[in-house]
Amino acid sequence: MPRKSTKTGKYKLKTHKATAKRFKVTGSGRIVRTRGGKSHLRRRTPKRTKLKFTRMQEVEVSADAKRIRRLAPYLGKYKANPPR
Repeated sequence: MPRKSTKTGKYKLKTHKATAKRFKVTGSGRIVRTRGGKSHLRRRTPKRTKLKFTRMQEVEVSADAKRIRRLAPYLGKYKANPPR
């Protein structure tokens, strides 16, 4: 007699890893990103401008947010270090 499968039959979706590393989801569900240009060539940049690089910026274009959610479908579902 064949064994019954406990799986639902749905496929697992693959996460685009580069997208998962670049974007985070806030508690309210908004997608945020870091600003580019903070790695090098900042010697003559004003401190005020360099301070802006540390803050996260929200992805405002809805088409981009939709693409990010499609590339990383489990972005907001799981925490990096879940409680045990």
